[in-house]
Amino acid sequence: MVDSKKQWKAWLYLSPVIILTLVFTVWPIINTVRIAFLNDYTLMGDAGGMTFSVGVKNFQKVIQYPDFLICLKNTILLTVITVPISTFLALLIAVCLNSIKVLNKLLQTIYFLPYVTNTIAIGMVFATMFSMVGSGFGGADPYISTAGIINNILGVFGIEPVNWVNAGSTYWANMFVMIVYIVWNALPFKILILLGGLQSVNKQYYEAAKVDGTSRVRTFFRITVPMLSPMLAYVIITGFIGGFKEYSSVVGVFGEGMGPAGTEGTLNTMVGFINTNLMGKKPREGIASAGALILFVIIFAVTMLNMYVSKKRVHY
Repeated sequence: MVDSKKQWKAWLYLSPVIILTLVFTVWPIINTVRIAFLNDYTLMGDAGGMTFSVGVKNFQKVIQYPDFLICLKNTILLTVITVPISTFLALLIAVCLNSIKVLNKLLQTIYFLPYVTNTIAIGMVFATMFSMVGSGFGGADPYISTAGIINNILGVFGIEPVNWVNAGSTYWANMFVMIVYIVWNALPFKILILLGGLQSVNKQYYEAAKVDGTSRVRTFFRITVPMLSPMLAYVIITGFIGGFKEYSSVVGVFGEGMGPAGTEGTLNTMVGFINTNLMGKKPREGIASAGALILFVIIFAVTMLNMYVSKKRVHY
């Protein structure tokens, strides 16, 4: 324990971090809550000397906004679908990587590459892979005609080309592309966490199971999953938090329109809704702040639910 006479030195060393945290983290949170309860608040109006009454009008406008339910539905769908799939695939890949001795480090590096790559850049690559190009497919270039990389692969198996992301594509085709992209992008971090957990599991458990003639499937569910339950709880909770904050992935694939040409906004998310009101042509900071608080409450409730469930399922 630090001597009370020398504590001022510790506070002095910590003061730059504390000041930065207060200015750039604590104050913005407090200000967001304040703005959310100021009816019809705008930054320009505040700068012009306008006064705003206290109330919940901003929250009412958020809920009554025509696209609010679309944004909420898209956010929930992307989260509920991608988190279980990415967690399950990450667990399988981590188990496989842990059992491979040759080229183990190289494979870990390859799987981790998407995590350190720009999200928008990856989204553009996915958009290109799923796009149809050329006059025959509604593309801009009359000299190039291709159904796209993914459709060409499907064509090998006799499957007709699907309009995934171009104008005229369906909502569920767009959603499928987003699910594939988000799952793929979420795998590296989860694999890293689960692989680290696997490498810390006492090998005696597996040796005892082998002596008893336990099958691999039973060993997986009776030893591997329970021993990894703390890590699984962590990646699931962080996965839900990240899922509810999805925005850049949709922008990466579909651009700022948040949907194919002619259907702008069909894949908008809650964070996209907040950003639109915050940085749109007519910024409405009050509505954006109210939307941010609603999103915070949703994330907080889901996190608390996950933590409650994990208390009964996690073995430390």
